[in-house]
Amino acid sequence: MPLSRRGLLATTAAAAALPACAATAPTKHRPKQLRTGFENLTRTDYAPLKNKKVGIVTNPTGLTRDAHHIVDVMHTDDRVNLTAVFGPEHGFRGTAQAGGSEGRHDDPATGLPVYDTYLKSGRPLADIFTASGVDVVVFDIQDVGARFYTYIWTLYDCMEAAQLAGKPVLVLDRPNPVTGRAAQGPVLHREFATFVGRQPISQAHGMTVAELARLFNGEFLAAPVELDTVLMSGWRRSEFYDASGLPWVPPSPNMPTPDTALVYSGTCLFEGTNLSEGRGTTRPFELLGAEGIDRRWAAAAEQLDLPGVHFREAYFAPTFSKFQGKSVGGVQLHVHDRAAFDPVRTGIALLVTAKRVWSGFTWRSDNWIDKLTGSTLVRTMIDAGADADEVVAGWQDELAAFRNVRKKYLAYK
Repeated sequence: MPLSRRGLLATTAAAAALPACAATAPTKHRPKQLRTGFENLTRTDYAPLKNKKVGIVTNPTGLTRDAHHIVDVMHTDDRVNLTAVFGPEHGFRGTAQAGGSEGRHDDPATGLPVYDTYLKSGRPLADIFTASGVDVVVFDIQDVGARFYTYIWTLYDCMEAAQLAGKPVLVLDRPNPVTGRAAQGPVLHREFATFVGRQPISQAHGMTVAELARLFNGEFLAAPVELDTVLMSGWRRSEFYDASGLPWVPPSPNMPTPDTALVYSGTCLFEGTNLSEGRGTTRPFELLGAEGIDRRWAAAAEQLDLPGVHFREAYFAPTFSKFQGKSVGGVQLHVHDRAAFDPVRTGIALLVTAKRVWSGFTWRSDNWIDKLTGSTLVRTMIDAGADADEVVAGWQDELAAFRNVRKKYLAYK
């Protein structure tokens, strides 16, 4: 009998959670396949969600292995009662640029109500959860491993609001695309808390969203929420995203590839300067530059012999954002050894060398760099003439303290 669309999508999702066919490789040589939290949830017949009205916080990255969106899959599956969707920055279907969202609407594909969570927290967000009528809030969004990437703070805000609304939270895990090997970079000071950093974690946290949820609940929430997590299976902390076998969907418009995520926790710091961070090009955060910069910057950066990366003199014309339509000079990062590459140290070194070779270098007038780095340390040390190694040394004590806290919540080897 032909399968209905409902049955077909449910069957497809279940099949995606199974190991690859033995014909693809001899069984004894086939590596263990990674399964996401959602894939492992389907293998339980959605047991944690049984007899509950389900609301999910997600975006275009909430995909199955065969590139079906999990909202479409759950909507057509009788085993789960999905009744609402909550969209973060850029929106549920991903139609909004940086700093935007899709607003309250009904999803054309499923008819489900979509509620806007962007820049909402505390009681206002709790009221949205209450008005939606859901019994449980599920979270499934692909993170990129940097403190200032806003989805992890959407998770934090949703956990806090769910606790206020008396709703449990279920977090479905996905890989950290740049590995979970180590925490790197400065730790946020609470007086600099914003939506690009709510709580004191390091700039590159080296954690998955489920691990972060446990950390938030155990260390930072004023009152813990009823929290459950569905972990991945088959993921190792040393693995980059391409080892997962999962499709990559840009988590935001300027995160087109896993290569972007690899450099982002360092080069996003250029958002705090008058230089372009590459928005409006096909290689955002890998291309950096400004009018008046020439080959001297790439030469200065290359002389540092930073591990795992080379710098190329580059020229580009952004189609939007800083220097829109203008030809600018700068550098392109080429990471040749991912395991050796330190994105945060590299970002600091690029700031130091840019300031030294280009007289036009300035910080943004609102000192946004302090929000990105989590304190005044980076800005004031660079202004005082410190080199990259001196700046990095300045945060080692607070980083060591965070690493000690972090290790209590790590769920994978």
